[in-house]
Parts: sequence; C-alpha cells; structure tokens
Amino acid sequence: MPLSKEQKQEVMEKYKLHEHDTGSPEVQIAILTEKIKQLNEHLKTHQQDHASRRGLLKMVGKRRGLLNYLKSNSADRYLELIKKLGLRK
Repeated sequence: MPLSKEQKQEVMEKYKLHEHDTGSPEVQIAILTEKIKQLNEHLKTHQQDHASRRGLLKMVGKRRGLLNYLKSNSADRYLELIKKLGLRK
C-alpha cells in the first residue's frame, strides 16, 4: 500500500528545503517515515505477512542510513528533523 500522490506531495511540502526539493535527505526520510507508519498499521492486523515485514525492515534500514548521512553532514538539520518527525524519545 504505497503512499498516494497527494500524501506524498503533502509530506514534500512540509519538509522541503527549497521550491523544487524532492530528493533532499529530509524529504526522503519524511516519506519513508510515512510509509513505515502505514506498514506498521497493516502489520497490526496481518501479523503473518512476512513479505511486508521484510519490506518494513528494509525501509527502516534505509531511513537509518539517511539519518546517519544527515547527522554526519549537518547535525543541526538532523536534530530539527527528528524533533519534527518525533523519531527519538
């Protein structure tokens, strides 16, 4: 269950750095976070869906890599993003 075009546009509008920003780490991480949230909801009702669980783990790993990249290049942008997304407790 991918994000709809409207949902993706909404996320991009919220986290973009400039007018035509679609590929910055912030936008990519925000989109992955939305996909992860959707997949988590799916897995709550379909516990035996191991293929989707594998996809979820791949997405979490990809998000982790992007977060590490952002943290190493711009710690203040990293801290701002995790605060906005509510990723760290």
